[in-house]
Amino acid sequence: MAAVFRFEQADSLATIEGLISLLIDWLDDRPDLRRMFSLWIRATLMRKQKYGILLPQVDDLQEIKVMLADRLEQWALAYIAEGELKGELKGKQEGRQEGEMLALQRLLSKRFGDIPVDITCLISSASVEVIERWFDLAIDAQQLSDIFKDDL
Repeated sequence: MAAVFRFEQADSLATIEGLISLLIDWLDDRPDLRRMFSLWIRATLMRKQKYGILLPQVDDLQEIKVMLADRLEQWALAYIAEGELKGELKGKQEGRQEGEMLALQRLLSKRFGDIPVDITCLISSASVEVIERWFDLAIDAQQLSDIFKDDL
């Protein structure tokens, strides 16, 4: 029963693989229970959406362990690739935000002179969309306060 509870609370496929190894050892002399656990584990894994796993019908815990070991490497590579992609996109977004922020500050200083600290802080914490809106307003604004009147 402890294995069932540990399996339900498992937070990674590596943990699940470890639990399956324990079950294989514990149930070495009970093929009937090994089969029952393999069916239950298969159904449980297929039900958990975060793993996105589809397993063929299996009759033994060892088969599940082998299939998970094969899939674990694929998932690890996909997870790394997804993380790198997210990091790359985040870096691009941050770079774009910084570029927009610097462009706005340059335009403001060219048109209105020194930029007050509170405006600089406001710009540095704004989203790209807001910075772009301010940039458009800055092109036609008569004074600095015209640009930020709704945001201060």
